[in-house]
Amino acid sequence: MPQDSATAGLTKVTDDTFAATVLAADRPVLVDFWAEWCPPCRAISRTLAELAVEFDGAMRFTALNTDENPDTSRAYAVLAAPTLLVFRAGEVVDRVVGARPKHQLREVLRRHLTG
Repeated sequence: MPQDSATAGLTKVTDDTFAATVLAADRPVLVDFWAEWCPPCRAISRTLAELAVEFDGAMRFTALNTDENPDTSRAYAVLAAPTLLVFRAGEVVDRVVGARPKHQLREVLRRHLTG
């Protein structure tokens, strides 16, 4: 997957790199499960890139193309795009399905920075 406007500012993860990048991370990780054919995915990716700057260092922001990485998508029961999963210590702690406004996403992410 080329880094383009759909994933700019987010770290690309794949089935092969998911465990090392997401599950073994030393901080919370947001994974954007997206697809090329999904217009809302492109819209939310710009918001996520902006939030990545706001949360720099506190949370890692990643993107996984569901069409190119079916194993991880299936393992986490991702049935719609976009789906955002927040991981802490290798476990899913939150799930957001569908595009949401920036202020709502910010609040979802903030609650996973403490506790």
